[in-house]
Parts: sequence; C-alpha cells; structure tokens
Amino acid sequence: MSERETSESKLTLPQVKQVLESLGEENLDQFQRRTLDYVSKFTKVTPADAEVLLQKLVTEYELDEDDAVQIINCMPESVDELRIFLAGGRKIIEAQKLSAIVNLLNETRLLK
Repeated sequence: MSERETSESKLTLPQVKQVLESLGEENLDQFQRRTLDYVSKFTKVTPADAEVLLQKLVTEYELDEDDAVQIINCMPESVDELRIFLAGGRKIIEAQKLSAIVNLLNETRLLK
C-alpha cells in the first residue's frame, strides 16, 4: 500500500465559496451544492478581505489560526460576542485589543 502525502489547510467561508464557484456549479455534486448554498448565505466578507483579516488577526493580534478562521466565519459585532470565540484559549486578551479586533471586523464587513 502506497503512502500519500496529504496536507490540511484551514479555509474561511469566503475562501470555500471561491473554490466551489471556481469549479462551476454544473460540476458540483449534491453535497458541494449544499455547501455552496450555505457559504453563499453566511459569507460576510470577500475572499480577499478574509485573507487580509486572517493575516492581521494572526500576526498583529497574535491569535491562533483556528480562532482567527472562526472569527472571520462568524464576524462577531461586539466584544462580548468576540469573547465567546476566545474563551477556551490559554491567553488573556486585553479589552482594548478586543475592541480593536471588533473595529477591524466592522470596517471589513460586507454591507447587505
């Protein structure tokens, strides 16, 4: 049995949407179409903005990539909502930094 090298990368909802749309809806199976429908409804930023946000959250705000991806997927609108995503972490993040993250998210959010 041959071993395959696999890799895993974390994608935000906008990135998933971009990948599925690039395949073309006619080429998607039923599960992929449902996934595309879901991400289309719940995507709150563009894929480019999601990538920039991810980099900023990881580098400037020193968040774990997993936490940053979940924050981008849900785009919390207040510090209290943001704390929910960071409650399980080992680090304590200052209130000022949390406010700055929420401001960054609000500046980037898609207007609907």
